[in-house]
Amino acid sequence: MAQEITRKDEDYSRWYTDVVLKAELADYSPVKGCMVIRPYGYALWENIQGALDRLIKETGAQNAYFPLLIPESYLKREAEHVEGFAPECAVVTHGGGKELEEPLVLRPTSETLIYSMFSKWIMSYRDLPLLINQWANIIRWEMRTRLFLRTTEFLWQEGHTAHARYEEAEEEALLILDLYRDFARDWMALPVIQGKKSEAEKFAGALVTYAVEGMMRDRKALQVGTSHNLGQNFARVFDVTYQTAEGVQEFVWNTSWGVSTRLIGALIMAHGDDVGLVLPPRLAPYQVVVVPIWTSDDERGEVFPVVEKVRDALGGDIRMQTDDRRTISLGRKFYEWERKGVPIRVEIGPKDVKRGEVVLCRRDEGTKESVPVESVRRKIDELIEGIQENLYRNAQRFLEENTFRVDRYDEFREIVEGDGGFLLAHWCGSGECESRIKEETKATLRCIPFEAVGEEGACVVCGGESKERVYFARSY
Repeated sequence: MAQEITRKDEDYSRWYTDVVLKAELADYSPVKGCMVIRPYGYALWENIQGALDRLIKETGAQNAYFPLLIPESYLKREAEHVEGFAPECAVVTHGGGKELEEPLVLRPTSETLIYSMFSKWIMSYRDLPLLINQWANIIRWEMRTRLFLRTTEFLWQEGHTAHARYEEAEEEALLILDLYRDFARDWMALPVIQGKKSEAEKFAGALVTYAVEGMMRDRKALQVGTSHNLGQNFARVFDVTYQTAEGVQEFVWNTSWGVSTRLIGALIMAHGDDVGLVLPPRLAPYQVVVVPIWTSDDERGEVFPVVEKVRDALGGDIRMQTDDRRTISLGRKFYEWERKGVPIRVEIGPKDVKRGEVVLCRRDEGTKESVPVESVRRKIDELIEGIQENLYRNAQRFLEENTFRVDRYDEFREIVEGDGGFLLAHWCGSGECESRIKEETKATLRCIPFEAVGEEGACVVCGGESKERVYFARSY
């Protein structure tokens, strides 16, 4: 079979694109920079969305929907915000054959519109906290795009909340950050680093930005999710106030937080191999594919009753597919499902039927084992959990092996310009040193970690005083 996917060690970027296209996750749109999410890719997004939606609702947030179009004047009211997003904005100037009285921005994010609505809905302390989430599309006019990782239009979840006190907003921002960490760990099988962004890297208009960062297999960082304590910046601009129990008018404290279809890119790069996708069972569109093997009508008559028995045993709570296509060779079927990352393949042929067994194949390790038909449900349940745990262990080990404590700038540059990885280095806190690192190495300060232990040291760039190590890496 001709090689269809570029090897990772030959061209990692090409490998990634090949996997997206050949696994039928997405395709290029006629509009430059946009993508079409294909059914298999959208099923993966629906599983991500479904799991996250349940977790978000457990925090008390409710789903709503806000328009795609935002008055340009709204975006301009928060100076830092508009400065941060202006280069990425797409603007509608005409509608219905006429020039609009005011241009409309296609939302790059929804703070301005949502907080204008909050100002109408919040009157007193009894209306707080207000916890709103929406699932929506976003438009950001990107110059250099890559499927799922950075496209002009993408799908995401964005939460927006209002609180009576700073401490409540801070608690909310950190609660959601933990939720993202747990989702990455428990569903994506992806270990992440939690921490605070530097002033240079924080969200435009935020008081503070928190992030979870994952390591991809090319040792670059990918920002998996962010949570922002917006302080009262937007509340002051849009006059979002409430009356306290004492009858005093106060501004609310806001948070916003979100993840996007970039998570699919993270899954590809964290677990994929030279064959294609390797998907965590909890998120895979199909957890099991059953492949009957037969060459004659007689063999078909022997095999398919066992196929039905296996399907009945797996029931409705395991996502499965049966591949009984006649027009595709057996080898092609195997390769196709491996390329799509289905965690478990069940092979059932005449010889297996005679032995009262089926063959189970693991996508993550490529191993096979025969099990009695009567035990297939129990064994598949075990494999689903085992594969999920194995993917996390492998990713955790890779993260640990490629995280380096560095104290000298020459060593820092050597690692970044070599194989790369996460670099734990002392930083004096100055924007000048941070900018120099970015300019000279293309590495950015990914986060100031929560788990950092107070440690006196010297800034890796200037030698100035530093009290903790922070994470640097090249990133997507």
